[in-house]
Amino acid sequence: MLFRRLMSVFTLLVICGTAQAADRLPAAELSDSGLHVQPWFLDSFLDIGEDLAEAGAEGKKLIVFIEQAGCPYCRELHEVNLRDPEIVSYLNAHFVSVQLDLRGSREATDFDGEAMEERDLAKKWGTIYTPTLVFFSPDKAGDGSQSGRDLAVTIMPGYFKPFHFRTMLEYVAENHYAAGKHFQTYVDERAAALRAKGEKVDIW
Repeated sequence: MLFRRLMSVFTLLVICGTAQAADRLPAAELSDSGLHVQPWFLDSFLDIGEDLAEAGAEGKKLIVFIEQAGCPYCRELHEVNLRDPEIVSYLNAHFVSVQLDLRGSREATDFDGEAMEERDLAKKWGTIYTPTLVFFSPDKAGDGSQSGRDLAVTIMPGYFKPFHFRTMLEYVAENHYAAGKHFQTYVDERAAALRAKGEKVDIW
């Protein structure tokens, strides 16, 4: 009897685990440099101005993911947020995504035309920790004299849990930043609106 009960519990755990796995996207692969790489990242020459132009041609904005190997919060971003089908679907509907390595040596070109190793570009933009997500919009592409540090419409400084991450995507995609609305105000408004619909909001 005990054995049968244990087997029933084990079977239930397997079924639940399978169901949970079915609701998640596949795990990201690790590149040779140790970064988590998504299949939907743009295969870019790292000319960021051209990448933004490509995004604009698709009616989208651009996200530059700045990460590094061995970063636990980068892993959390990919293992939690970017395995959520709803988050990824919204992200890809509104953004083109490019990845930079905080310590990488590939050549990258800033909006002002200056070419350098990607680690130097990250430093030029003031990035000191990972993950950092830098958001750009085609309507603020500059005149070729400004750096990405000046042209970013907003920056996600570190790991945001799923609710805040999804809210940031919406905040940028729907141009709330352009209207001068503070991000935290938008977080509170979105949480209140979802709760009014009877939805659970997991902010913490």
